[in-house]
Amino acid sequence: MSRHLGRLKRAAAQAPPRERILHAARELFYRDGIRAVGVEAIASAAGTNKMTLYRHFASKDALVAAYLGELAAMGDALWDTVRAEHPGDPEAQLRSLVRRASRFADEFRGRGCALVNAAVELTERGHPARRIIEQHKRTQRERLVGLCREAGFDKPERLADEIFLLVEGARVSLQSVGREGPGSRLYALAEGLLAAAPRRGAKRHQSRS
Repeated sequence: MSRHLGRLKRAAAQAPPRERILHAARELFYRDGIRAVGVEAIASAAGTNKMTLYRHFASKDALVAAYLGELAAMGDALWDTVRAEHPGDPEAQLRSLVRRASRFADEFRGRGCALVNAAVELTERGHPARRIIEQHKRTQRERLVGLCREAGFDKPERLADEIFLLVEGARVSLQSVGREGPGSRLYALAEGLLAAAPRRGAKRHQSRS
């Protein structure tokens, strides 16, 4: 295990400067918060200097936007992964997405959703990074509505909003009440929503695990 980690660290050290800077920013911004981390700390963690950082990113705001843009792209890619795993089965795709979201306690190390955290810190409405967050969340919600509609639910907008709020709330609760709080029951709660939601032109289906 330690040998594997050593190889990963060496590979990271050999990455191009821009990639190293983004990696360091992702680690530090998520762990300590965007406002608390300066460009000097990021440059140092990336094994470079401020001059190189500013050669790739015109400002800290530009770096923050790039960092959040990467996270949004990772979130978008998840939808493609789920569709590929369950082609032609929107309900299975929906359940897979919720199941993956329910693993946040292990994946996010106690800090919840990085995009939500950033939205709390970046209060300026015109901040380029805030626009990325807002657009990403709107797109996620729209995709969720579409998936609920494809799965045959009678009120896709309402169900999508319920699931969206459940996932967002679970991630936020991770920071306030920890891994064993209500967020730990995210998937079971979502299953209950799906089982109870009326469907178009058919009786309610039984919940599938």
